[in-house]
Amino acid sequence: VNGVMTLGFAGARQQTELCNESLMLEKLPACGKSFEEMMKKVDSRKWCNLTEFIMYYDNFTQCTEREANNASCFWPNPLAEGFITGIHKQFFSNCTSEKVHWEDPPDEILITLILIPVMLTCAMITLVVWCSKRSDIL
Repeated sequence: VNGVMTLGFAGARQQTELCNESLMLEKLPACGKSFEEMMKKVDSRKWCNLTEFIMYYDNFTQCTEREANNASCFWPNPLAEGFITGIHKQFFSNCTSEKVHWEDPPDEILITLILIPVMLTCAMITLVVWCSKRSDIL
């Protein structure tokens, strides 16, 4: 579906082509193929380490953006995102982030962390009361 729409805004005329989704879907696989070729240079055990292939991934995203724009489509768009998700599944499906399991500290440390501010507060109140009584005497 390729058409031309003319919009007028404050006397200025701007032409905007409608998104040619079929052209975009035809061109995106070339971006994926190029990324795949680049990823062959990276040891597959390092595919979860972004620093090993960040330049290749940047080229890949720029390629998908360029092809979407060439087809007069916004980027990202649902179709391009679906394609990118497919690439992610192909290369990064084994890269799961490990969940951090938070644990409470031992009771001794927890009690100490609670009692220290309580004791300091009591000490400060005592000091203020004592100082205020002393100023009354003077």
